[in-house]
Amino acid sequence: MLPIGASHDDVDSSKQGPSRMVSQLLQLLNPATKLPSTVSAVGHCDHPLDPLTAEEVNATSDACKTYGAKLGIQSLRFNAIALEEPTKADLLQYEASKMQIEAPQRLATAIMQLPTGDSIVEAVVDLQVEPPSVMSWDQTDGVQPMVTLDDCLEAEDICKADRGFAQLMRDRYDITDLATLACDPWYYGGRYSKEAAELGHKEAGRYIQCFVYVRASPDDNFYAHPLDVVIVVELQSKKVVQWWHHKANPIIPTLNSNFHTKLVEQERGWRTGLKPLNVVQPEGPSFSVDGNMISWQKWSMRVSFNYREGLVLHTVGYEDGGRIRPIMHRGSMVEIIVPYGDPRSPFQHKCAFDVMDYGLGATANSLELGCDCLGHIKYFDGMVNNSRGEPMIIKKAVCMHEEDYGTLWKHTEYRTGHSEVRRSRRLVLSFISTIANYEYGFYWYFYQDGSIQYEVKLTGCLSTSVMSEGEGMDPTHGTLIGPHLNAQLHQHYFCVRLDMSVDDPDGGAALTVSEVNCEPEPLGPDNPHAIGFCSKETDLTHELAAIRNVNVESSRIWKIKNEGVRNRLTGAPVAYKLMPAATPPMYAHPSSSHGRRGIFAAKHLWVTPHSEEERWPAGMFPLQGPGEYARGILEWTRQDRNLAEADCVIWHSFGVTHIPRIEDWPVMPAEHVGFFLKPFGFFDANPSLDIPVGRNMTSREHGVPIAACPSCGSKTHTSKNPHPMMHIKSTDHGGRQLTHQDCTVCGTNHSGTPHSRL
Repeated sequence: MLPIGASHDDVDSSKQGPSRMVSQLLQLLNPATKLPSTVSAVGHCDHPLDPLTAEEVNATSDACKTYGAKLGIQSLRFNAIALEEPTKADLLQYEASKMQIEAPQRLATAIMQLPTGDSIVEAVVDLQVEPPSVMSWDQTDGVQPMVTLDDCLEAEDICKADRGFAQLMRDRYDITDLATLACDPWYYGGRYSKEAAELGHKEAGRYIQCFVYVRASPDDNFYAHPLDVVIVVELQSKKVVQWWHHKANPIIPTLNSNFHTKLVEQERGWRTGLKPLNVVQPEGPSFSVDGNMISWQKWSMRVSFNYREGLVLHTVGYEDGGRIRPIMHRGSMVEIIVPYGDPRSPFQHKCAFDVMDYGLGATANSLELGCDCLGHIKYFDGMVNNSRGEPMIIKKAVCMHEEDYGTLWKHTEYRTGHSEVRRSRRLVLSFISTIANYEYGFYWYFYQDGSIQYEVKLTGCLSTSVMSEGEGMDPTHGTLIGPHLNAQLHQHYFCVRLDMSVDDPDGGAALTVSEVNCEPEPLGPDNPHAIGFCSKETDLTHELAAIRNVNVESSRIWKIKNEGVRNRLTGAPVAYKLMPAATPPMYAHPSSSHGRRGIFAAKHLWVTPHSEEERWPAGMFPLQGPGEYARGILEWTRQDRNLAEADCVIWHSFGVTHIPRIEDWPVMPAEHVGFFLKPFGFFDANPSLDIPVGRNMTSREHGVPIAACPSCGSKTHTSKNPHPMMHIKSTDHGGRQLTHQDCTVCGTNHSGTPHSRL
């Protein structure tokens, strides 16, 4: 590929105003709705963790603009505005008082870009004074913050407004209608100031690389038609500064491959025979919600939402013996790395850090009832902001519902034929983010047996490219998914931050993490039949010893245990175990820019003592400056701090290697990856033993005709069995025999034959 000198024509600034960006954002992506300054998006704040209201977002930006004007700064671009969460100590003290003491100070943080150069400001605003005012104002040079949706739209506009770009499209690709082009913006290359200079960017700036595609029609899947060019733009000067393309004449893949409803109907048609499957809860859901506090089946938790992490869980606990036992103080997704494996120029810089580069909350979808979520749904809105510091609400950003999950437990006594079975139900909290071509669905599941599951569902479109020069029809670093169309090999690595509390009202101040491995016993007198194996537990007492990998061969798990609380039956410390999934290694070399910045993905477990400053394992910003801003999890753990009975924070990395299939095209069936947290000696027995018996009376047997109720004629009984099959409620929830049924249409009582307890 050749670097080509590009035009440096300035873009017409009248076409790039913030109001146009907001309008375009709403029309094209529609994730958020702008709010007038007088409207509260989330209502009155009843708790220190409640997200900012619209008034608070406006107050924060107004305070920053006023302060900046006093410093002679006439233009501020707001990258992010969010709640500055209280410290863990302050929050624990407030909650221990049952919210009777004064709440922690209500603060907001704003990240702003200065008009020129690699400089940002981080400001903290006191929202409790009148008027709200700036408490701290810290400027840092050599730093660039995340790419916003406004940035993404502007990057494409900059490309299309550049004369050199237009000439390149016309001369090389015979494309004159630039409206048919799509330019996907990715943060470009250098993750540190020095590396950015080595890439040829000697001047400070906000550099974005754009992968370019062409549409065959307005609703066409443009990823089917990539061009062999990568464009680099600098957002602050609004210029195209560089591009690369192949030496040879271009070949644009022409085969359409679509998933848009209108085009699928035209090109493929619809399958038949799929009948409705409804989720019905006639008595409503089993959860209750008070503001952002949730209770469900002995579980309790608080939720919040921010631009970076999206959904965050707080103070997760389980009611046992008349009290709420703490399990997790705070949990969230804190980083994702997506390194691509094609080493040829210009793809050596194709790597996304999706949390740091784009923000999961800032890119969250407005979810659709009956499509993204089924059943009786409770939604939580998300509050973000635009580049002018105005509040933007993402309606229905977080979905909560409960769902059936098959058998929870069962046993049949074969001697008597007696069967006991309980169905599993789980509470689901989820949100979905769209980051360029990919969608990520993030799901927390809470089970009635005290287990927690975290799952990421990966879907969306493959990021495609044309075949590299001299590659033929068998890609060496990808999969051929159409004529001349390559889907590159890549990996997805996720890192969650789990601040566990495990029966410690002090937020997990005295926890220990241990590793459990199974191993076969050696042949000998203690193992004469050669079948013995045992499990061995080792405490991870310092940070360096706690940098660990998944080991499928030894069935490795990690326990987070509270030595100060013992199981009353076994005497062992109460604990939760982290059950990881099989996770591949990261294939980028540790010396590479991917490997160095994405070091958190090189190991699957890291443990650190709690620190308010240690939040982001790959660093705070996409382009990092020197000093503290270049610090990440590797630097933290080099201190080798004590972890024995400490306030331990778990950093768990997990992921998948994506070798694309043609079946992943044109839109990818969801790939699932995640982990479990399960009680390990936390309870005295199976905590779901108290789930009452019950039979689902709306279920019916296939092939058995429905007969009418003899009293009212309603078809609620079968001819084979007098038990009602739908619209019937039981009058005996706790006995061994369900012998009375009422028709909910006419109310007539009917007797049924006894059956085993369900």
